[in-house]
Amino acid sequence: MKLNIQKPLVIFDLETTGLDFIKDRVIQLSYIKVMPDGEEKRENITINPLIPIPPFVTELTGISDADVADSPTFKEIALQLAEEFKGCDLAGYNSNNFDIPMLCEEFLRAGIDFDFSKCRFIDAMAIFRKQERRNLAAAYKFYCGRKMEEDFEAHRADQDTEATYRVLMGQLDRYSEENEPEPERRLVNDMQFLAEFSKQNDNVDFAGRIIWAEKKDAKGNVVKDENGEPIKVETFNFGKYKGQEVAVVLRHDPGYFSWMLANDFTNNTKQVLTRIRLRESKLL
Repeated sequence: MKLNIQKPLVIFDLETTGLDFIKDRVIQLSYIKVMPDGEEKRENITINPLIPIPPFVTELTGISDADVADSPTFKEIALQLAEEFKGCDLAGYNSNNFDIPMLCEEFLRAGIDFDFSKCRFIDAMAIFRKQERRNLAAAYKFYCGRKMEEDFEAHRADQDTEATYRVLMGQLDRYSEENEPEPERRLVNDMQFLAEFSKQNDNVDFAGRIIWAEKKDAKGNVVKDENGEPIKVETFNFGKYKGQEVAVVLRHDPGYFSWMLANDFTNNTKQVLTRIRLRESKLL
């Protein structure tokens, strides 16, 4: 299907050193510029971020410090890129939440006041989420083959519980070894497997103020166990101690514990923090 466009559309994607709009930088920018007459222009640009590329980013993207050492900086290509994107609409996947804000920051750091208000933003992920909804009713129709209103009353906890149970059973059946030809898509009828498969974050507390992160030694190297697996420890995910191990902070600044208990954190966060403090006090 040909795109129905009246002005150029730029579909683009960024690879970056991380997800922080302030601290992180772009290391690769790729785009396809589609003209109203159907002509397409493709570009793939590697960019020197002038900061080290973290090992996990290199592992994820295949782009290392050596790969970008001779590449231009964003500032060096910013004016040309702004001209290329001027008068275009912009599209991407999760671009409204990440790529466009990051691109805006990079332009401003380069001294380019690109007027994004003149662009329309098309986000394929947002379209996907709206078209293929992931609520209980959509899951029930997909896995059970019927509409929820045909079998249940709306907004009743007991009804939703029954529907959820049927959905879970339907998922295990659909993605069983007998019915799913692709091994990587198969589900194992085992609660440990399903719990790991369902896991969406590394939060220690539900609010995500404390997370599991890889333990580092004094030189910043990842500490591994006897099996060669990274050891993970409770780590602050906010504030002045963000990225630092909770146990270490509590030893060096015990007043921080009292400050957190006295301030507006969830009871669960305080509970988790207290358990860590009690555990560590027994080790002294």
